[in-house]
Amino acid sequence: MKKTSLPQIAERIAAPLQAVASPQRVAILLALGRGEACVCHLEAALGWRQAYISQHLMALRKADILSDRRDGRYVYYRLRDASFLDLVTAAASLSGLTPEAVSALINTQIYPSCECPNCAPTLISVESLKPA
Repeated sequence: MKKTSLPQIAERIAAPLQAVASPQRVAILLALGRGEACVCHLEAALGWRQAYISQHLMALRKADILSDRRDGRYVYYRLRDASFLDLVTAAASLSGLTPEAVSALINTQIYPSCECPNCAPTLISVESLKPA
């Protein structure tokens, strides 16, 4: 059995840290939180253009940090492992922020301008409420 060297282990540890090292990607992780969101959710939450968000999502998917699922024309993203939120909270603590300050940002956005099926209000007609 081959023994793994310290530099090899360090390289494996550094890979996910490098993938989430930018403030934009940390913001995406916080916006996704423990749930899932489509790009239009992220546009509403972060105020960034779709193309800009998609570039970061692609890098996070490539690093195996996000997974996605397609539902019609919408693609929903979620963290592959919620422990990335723990990593963000630990980094925030090292930066002098309280864990509560970071936790308050996770999944707290309401996406009023999003028109995806998860956000668009479902209209129920009066006719559909009548007994058959």
